[in-house]
Amino acid sequence: MQYAVVAIEPKDVIEELFRRGTAGEESVIDELIAEDMVNHAAGPARQGREGWKQIIATIRTDLGSDFFVENHHLIADGDLVAHHMTIHGHHQASTMPLLAGVEAMGADVTWTYIHIWRVANGRVVEHWACRDDVGLLRQVGAWPPPTIGS
Repeated sequence: MQYAVVAIEPKDVIEELFRRGTAGEESVIDELIAEDMVNHAAGPARQGREGWKQIIATIRTDLGSDFFVENHHLIADGDLVAHHMTIHGHHQASTMPLLAGVEAMGADVTWTYIHIWRVANGRVVEHWACRDDVGLLRQVGAWPPPTIGS
């Protein structure tokens, strides 16, 4: 008996990654992120599957384990998927470099992103991101930054 091999569409991979990932299912990262994923939006310490786990853990620490993702647009073209989304959470810590030195006030915050993912053989192999960091910093009272000499 022969079985048909069903190819997973890149858009389906990203939908599943976020559906299960935001529900706290860390196993989805092992299943859908390549071990050696290149993350163009992160430094050397945040590469690959383990780097992505670190990023998610930091977001959970800083914005709460109950953060959720609002998906705006998910657009696929070949092996690339563009994802426009907003994270909703509560600023409860400042462990990520972006929030360094910012006192956590427990305020509700939103953080908007556009991700671009490249998917090959059912796994994410590359990632790029554009984030509204200034928008997040404004919400936690860290923008505009203090001027020199004040």
